[in-house]
Amino acid sequence: MAIRTQESFTGFIASDPQLSHTSKGEARFYARVGQEHYRREPDGSFTELESTFHDLVAYRATAERAHERFAKGDSFVAEGYAHPFEYERDGQTVQGEEFVAKKIGHDLARTSYEVDRGPRNTGTAEQEAPTPTAGREASRSDEPRRPSPSAAPGLGL
Repeated sequence: MAIRTQESFTGFIASDPQLSHTSKGEARFYARVGQEHYRREPDGSFTELESTFHDLVAYRATAERAHERFAKGDSFVAEGYAHPFEYERDGQTVQGEEFVAKKIGHDLARTSYEVDRGPRNTGTAEQEAPTPTAGREASRSDEPRRPSPSAAPGLGL
C-alpha cells in the first residue's frame, strides 16, 4: 500500500491565536504565522532571508486543541492544504490564501517539552488537558506503553 502524504507547513505563531465559531457553530482557530527562509551559500553557510507571513486556520476539535496549546512565538508543524479564496474589499476582488491545518503540533526541532505517557481517562469531560506552557503532551491511548529510552525531556535543536 502506498504511503499517504499531505502538504505540510512549518513556521512560528506570529500573532495571538484566536478561537471563533463558524456560522454552523464549528470551532475555528486562526493565527497569523511566519515562515523563516534561508539561502545556502556556495561555501556551505546559510544566509537568513526575510520571513514571510501567512494565515493558518483549523476547525472543530483541532481548532479547540490548538487554541489551548499554542501561544505567540511557538514553533509548529502542520499537515493540511493551502486554500485559495477571494473576497470583496472596497468594491475590489481580493485574492487570498490560507493554510488549513488538519493536524498541528509543536516542532520537535525547536521546542522542548515532556511527554506524559500515563493512562488517560478518555470518558470524562472534567479531565484537564495539559498545556504547552506547562510542557506536557498527552497520550492518545489507554494502552500501556514501553518506557522511553531516556527519562530526560526531548530537546529540540
